Amino acid sequence: MNRLFHVPLSPFSRKVRLSLAEKKIEVELVEERYWEQDPDFLRRNPAGKVPVLRMGSLTLSDSVAICEYLEEVHPDPALMPSDSEGRYEVRRLVAWFDDKFHKEVTSKLLYERVNKKVMGLGYPDSTNIKAGAKAIKYHLDYMAWLLEQRRWLAGDTMTLADFAAAAHLSCLDYISDVDWNRSEAVKDWYAKIKSRPAFRSILADQISGFLPPPHYADLDF
Repeated sequence: MNRLFHVPLSPFSRKVRLSLAEKKIEVELVEERYWEQDPDFLRRNPAGKVPVLRMGSLTLSDSVAICEYLEEVHPDPALMPSDSEGRYEVRRLVAWFDDKFHKEVTSKLLYERVNKKVMGLGYPDSTNIKAGAKAIKYHLDYMAWLLEQRRWLAGDTMTLADFAAAAHLSCLDYISDVDWNRSEAVKDWYAKIKSRPAFRSILADQISGFLPPPHYADLDF
């Protein structure tokens, strides 16, 4: 059985989970408290980060590398375009969310509100939270601009770019940090991707000490 070492509210883990589920690859989820630096986990990934995917004799780390590996060995359904320009745009947007969005928003909101408490690192920094709340408006507006021109974020078909964005936003939605009324286009996009079967296990996540808002698992939010 394939095994994915993950954290439920890790956007990087969720991106891989979405890819696996969309491609109907069965996997056992193993929650990993990576911050405790367990020697067995560090042997799987010396970087000490989740996700880590065990597939047969292979141990795979880094969410981008894992998703592209899955795309190569399980190409159907495709989550990358067939043309080079399309693949470039997907990779650009995946990097946007996993780097820029993560640095400016996810790390400022999710990590301050949830990760610090779970890891025993003290209280949230209000300055960071205010910065994250301000920055997410810019990112939602950018997504709205993209969706005014495209059916999905990177083009006319759903791709890894959509899963990268949805992974981050679903984590933030769990703690009610997304203003879905800011953009009807973004709200409609999220409702569309949220309704896919691949999203079911993510919507069932429960984090001890943190209850999701009533709309979190509502497909008609």
